[in-house]
Amino acid sequence: MSKFAEIGDALKAVLGGRLSNILDVSLPPLFFLFGDWLCCTDLGLQLALLASVFVALVRLWRQEAVWAALGGLGLAGFAGLLALWQANSQAYFLPGMLSGIITVFLCLLSLVLRRPLVAWTSYLARRWPLAWHWHPRVRPAYAEVTAGWALVFGLRSALQYQFFASGQSSALALSQVALGWPLILVLLVASYAYGQWRLRRLAGPSIAEFEAGKQPPWEGQQRGF
Repeated sequence: MSKFAEIGDALKAVLGGRLSNILDVSLPPLFFLFGDWLCCTDLGLQLALLASVFVALVRLWRQEAVWAALGGLGLAGFAGLLALWQANSQAYFLPGMLSGIITVFLCLLSLVLRRPLVAWTSYLARRWPLAWHWHPRVRPAYAEVTAGWALVFGLRSALQYQFFASGQSSALALSQVALGWPLILVLLVASYAYGQWRLRRLAGPSIAEFEAGKQPPWEGQQRGF
């Protein structure tokens, strides 16, 4: 199997059925940008809320991911009310900014606890033995990738805060689109490539070798991260 096909399979395993969520997350900010360009930020806010309602209704009509539809609609409604309460359309993007800050916090906390967040996401996606991820010749790879995620999301949050503080609504909306799923997909590919390389350098056991209790030298995990 080629490396590209391997990475593609890894993305499918990690993302699962979440690919449809890309539209859910990206559509409202795009409509905000369109309304802001067409008229003003108030129109952009109204169109963004309508886009959220549309996505939720489509999901409900198709009877798929009802909880995601209602959750997304609730989040959009909360963001809209927050923007109206603050009399500032930029407040619509605060929940998205907050989620990025929470991600950074969880990454750093998991590193302090020596249980890297990326290892947990790998476990939830692949159901590999959790104890294997904590092996001293496996865990460093997941810790380094987690640190990379903390850095990237931290820089994104800092950039979005600058846009928020300076009142650049359009730049804030654009950053939520461009630095949303596109950035996450790039990070997933980079994380997989680096993680595979780091596991080979660490020369730890493969999952099969770990479960069999085999002693070193190990062949190591040749596929997946």
